[in-house]
Amino acid sequence: MMKKFILAGVISLCCALLAGCNTVHGVGKDIESGGKAIEKASGKGNQQ
Repeated sequence: MMKKFILAGVISLCCALLAGCNTVHGVGKDIESGGKAIEKASGKGNQQ
């Protein structure tokens, strides 16, 4: 019975970690696209 509780805890932890990783990755993409939009609006997006 104890093994089932431990297994359920490990599976829950893995799911939480995977969901958190996805969320952080998505936020990074949103911030990056926001920065690109600001650069484009300011006219600095075309210079390299």
